[in-house]
Amino acid sequence: MSAADVFTVVAVSAGAFFFLAGSVGLLRFPDSLTRLHALTKADNLGLGLVVLGLLPQASGLLGGLKLLGVWVLVQLSSATAAQVIAQALGRRRPPP
Repeated sequence: MSAADVFTVVAVSAGAFFFLAGSVGLLRFPDSLTRLHALTKADNLGLGLVVLGLLPQASGLLGGLKLLGVWVLVQLSSATAAQVIAQALGRRRPPP
């Protein structure tokens, strides 16, 4: 097993841990905004670690750029979705 393979296993495993932590936060936190925060932060970090771990295994520069492109698109879409959900929750709640 080469150093790149070990790095891939460690980084992807760490990413899976953060996905699991985000899922636990989604199930355990008391309200929708804290659930949303836990899920988006943990999933963004988890996906970043998975992509980082897969970069050494990519088939050339184009494969690595595709991985980074997917990561950027997921970052943008998850941030947009979280903002839309948070705004909808804010409109639903009465002011303090």
